[in-house]
Amino acid sequence: MRLLESMEIFARVAELGSFTAAADSLGLSRASVSGAVQQLEALLGTRLLHRTTRSVRLTQDGRVFYERGRDLLADMDELQNLFREDDAQLHGRLRVDMPLPVARDVVIPRLPEFLRLHPGLEVELSSTDRFVDLVREGFDCVLRVGTLEDSSLIARPLGEYRTVSCASTEYLAEYGTPRTLEDLAGHRLVHYVLNLGARPPGFEYLDPRHPGAEQSLPMAGAVTVNNTEAYLEACIAGLGIIQVPEPGVRHLLESGELEEVLPQFPPAPMPVSLLYANRRHLPKRVQVFMAWMAEIMKPRLQGS
Repeated sequence: MRLLESMEIFARVAELGSFTAAADSLGLSRASVSGAVQQLEALLGTRLLHRTTRSVRLTQDGRVFYERGRDLLADMDELQNLFREDDAQLHGRLRVDMPLPVARDVVIPRLPEFLRLHPGLEVELSSTDRFVDLVREGFDCVLRVGTLEDSSLIARPLGEYRTVSCASTEYLAEYGTPRTLEDLAGHRLVHYVLNLGARPPGFEYLDPRHPGAEQSLPMAGAVTVNNTEAYLEACIAGLGIIQVPEPGVRHLLESGELEEVLPQFPPAPMPVSLLYANRRHLPKRVQVFMAWMAEIMKPRLQGS
């Protein structure tokens, strides 16, 4: 039995959790399905499935092989359809990661139209403040906001977010509105760090009197968070000043729930990039998705 055929049978068993159900769906005998999986395990030299009389579940190696194998099967199918001009024929899985505000406010509301154009695609969307390992965790691409660290990944710049410092009207009523950098001595920041225990950067700003690199001013703060949702909610609750991309708080600024402070000393704009692995031939489904992302992000970015 061919390797790809064995992989397809294994993937169906993994998805249905049953040799019998997989056999029925593929029109094969249960013995043929079981034999194909056994041959695959022998070839790989590892057990892929835990089998009991009641259930079938993936081993740790099986899960890794399933995740990578499913992408490979989709790539092979895409290769067979390489010269078809109809993008509706695209199918397979897209695994992507992006910050929660981008997923919630930009991507998910527009995702139905993307899937109507490409009904054969399945999107796995991760939204986390931690930096996922694109290669090890099998992501096709990730969207990053902020300065990129050196890596072997390829970056596609999309533009920049204008960033603002803001606080709730209740907070400003209690502490006053800062007019100068010196006024910040009597104010609090809500601190944001990726890892609790890390040193907060302080109030970051560009000083028009001293053009050049972004500067930082240490500030007190009663609350430190490691999640963008908590960061915004802490500001709304009156716990201090935050510094965020303007599109994410535009509706709150327009409603008056939040107010921008020290606009003459804005934080540096935050670059927005799509990252993907250094692959010689990027699957067409990934190319199409990244082009769509660039288009829907354009209205929110500077320099796009």
